[in-house]
Amino acid sequence: MRVIGLMSVTSLDGIDAALVEFEDDDGARTDDVAWTVRAFHSTPFSAAQREEIHRSILDGDAAALCRLHARLGEWLAAAALQACDAASLTAADVDLIGSHGQTIWHQPPTDEERGATLQLGDPATIAERTGIPVVSDFRSRDMAAGGEGAPLVPWVDRFLFSQPDRVRVLQNIGGIANLTRVPRTSSDEALIAFDTGPGNAPIDAAVELATSGSERYDADGRWARQGRVRADLLETLLEEPFFRRPPPKSTGREVFGRPYVQALARRMRPADRQAWADLVATLTALTAHTIGDAVRRWVVPLGADELVLTGGGARNPVLREMIEAAVAPLPVLPGDSLGIDPDAKEAIAFAALAWAHVRRVPGNVPSVTGSAGPRVLGSLTP
Repeated sequence: MRVIGLMSVTSLDGIDAALVEFEDDDGARTDDVAWTVRAFHSTPFSAAQREEIHRSILDGDAAALCRLHARLGEWLAAAALQACDAASLTAADVDLIGSHGQTIWHQPPTDEERGATLQLGDPATIAERTGIPVVSDFRSRDMAAGGEGAPLVPWVDRFLFSQPDRVRVLQNIGGIANLTRVPRTSSDEALIAFDTGPGNAPIDAAVELATSGSERYDADGRWARQGRVRADLLETLLEEPFFRRPPPKSTGREVFGRPYVQALARRMRPADRQAWADLVATLTALTAHTIGDAVRRWVVPLGADELVLTGGGARNPVLREMIEAAVAPLPVLPGDSLGIDPDAKEAIAFAALAWAHVRRVPGNVPSVTGSAGPRVLGSLTP
């Protein structure tokens, strides 16, 4: 089965598309499935596309959300066809697409109210433009069953990346950071996985504000390297209640996005490049500190042999150095140690979840999301 996984990333960089082949003899067992990544393609968003998504997240009305849903469908379809080209295949050679879409809002459940989530990117448009069936809306079923709806990648982490001889911690740093402790292949231990807190989202927002949009992220950690971590500000930021909550837990740009940084900037009033660099350095330290704290509190007591970094944040050398210091002596490995392009990991995950949907394999992990039980995830658009 050839499946394209589509991920419109939380950091709003663009759309990742991975074309994955699964060999499984039409069965539902996950312990004897062979898989190969045939191609990976990343399509960056234009400045206008990013701003349209930003505006919709912050204050989009019904008309804006409606338009964006259709447009994202077109963009996702184009990305899927580019993945076909990259693999030297036609759309007719592909069996299925798994599209996560673009998260616009994610509201975890509380003691008083169930959770809700909204990902845009019209699956009917993707199916119409490509001629390929589409599985989408992966998070809603878990949330309907009382879960957080996130993270969903942990099932895939165990399915594709467990090892017989070591316990891996897979730490992804996109706009939001999340980890999965993956037990050894033969182990019956439960998965531990959750969002640790901010990833690149507040760092990117600070750089954009500092440069009036001419820079979108902290390339090579240059801003953080020039800055000084403000210990007083970091201590204040660490008072956010999310960091003290035990898993299962999830978060998003609703908490750690552009408004979060705009509020900080209004309070600090950074007047020059050095003041902005201090803010970027402090936000970088926040991401590293919260990852380190999560690993020490919830993972190290259970045992771990290595931590593997993936996502855009793994390319930031200052952030990587801070994480290495925060989790020492646990070894920190690059994402390519998984045997894949680390940037492709989340797109591969939604290809795997689409495979699971058509094989009727539950793709959530109740111990991770807090749902009432295992559920087959997603909705199929023929």
